[in-house]
Amino acid sequence: MRYAQLVLGPAGSGKSTYCAALQKHAETINRVINVINLDPAAESFSYAPLVDIRDLIQVDDVMQADDLDFGPNGGLVFCMEYLVEPDGLDWLKEQLGDYNDDFILFDCPGQIELYTHMDVMKRLVHHLHSWDFNLCAVFVLDSVYMIDAAKFLSGSLAALATMVQLEVPHVNILTKMDLLNKSALEQLEMFLEPEIHELLTSDHSISRFNKKYHKLTCALGGVIEDFSLVRYVPLNIKSEESLMDVLIQTDFAVQYGEDLDVKTHDFEYPDPEEEEI
Repeated sequence: MRYAQLVLGPAGSGKSTYCAALQKHAETINRVINVINLDPAAESFSYAPLVDIRDLIQVDDVMQADDLDFGPNGGLVFCMEYLVEPDGLDWLKEQLGDYNDDFILFDCPGQIELYTHMDVMKRLVHHLHSWDFNLCAVFVLDSVYMIDAAKFLSGSLAALATMVQLEVPHVNILTKMDLLNKSALEQLEMFLEPEIHELLTSDHSISRFNKKYHKLTCALGGVIEDFSLVRYVPLNIKSEESLMDVLIQTDFAVQYGEDLDVKTHDFEYPDPEEEEI
């Protein structure tokens, strides 16, 4: 059995930073976590990828092709669709090898439409399952969404759409906690396990837009609450304890280690006659 996280989320939410931090943390606890770059438009990242989709196809090459007429977003979608075609899948399967007990982070692109309503990532999930991967989706959301209820609901709806589309175990993470000021940190609990109606009537929902569309926002909040989705794991990449908390959550989601043999030790019971002596 092999294990993997699909690291998803909007552009700039900290996906690559999360992958690098978790990989480095794994080294301190004697675990091996490999990272695969699935962003064909990536320019740089702070980890050494086990596999890099740019070795297969790049957005710049697609945009410059004479027989294609794509912009940046269309080029990226073309690259991802090529990955889940037979030639792309054969390449990826060969790159992954056939080792058991692997733990891999798939660092995915930031185009949210790939997860919310297109079937590209769902097709990739299907093939990874067929290759004996236990998967979970890690939806990474910038903690800036904590400062305003409407932004928080928007991010949560994107996470909900992703969860429904991919149909795999799902973990939501609030990143960049180390960048929050003292005031924002004090508001943390309200957003980690929020009561939607309380949140919408708080000081975090006082913008002109929120007042005008209050009923709509409440209705959307009800959808999130009904799905019991609004639970987030805070992540401070500068804290080993925080990284361990995230790793525990994701290990549980993919059932990592549950198929390992339980180590037992045979104890010798003392001889009653010897005890009497």
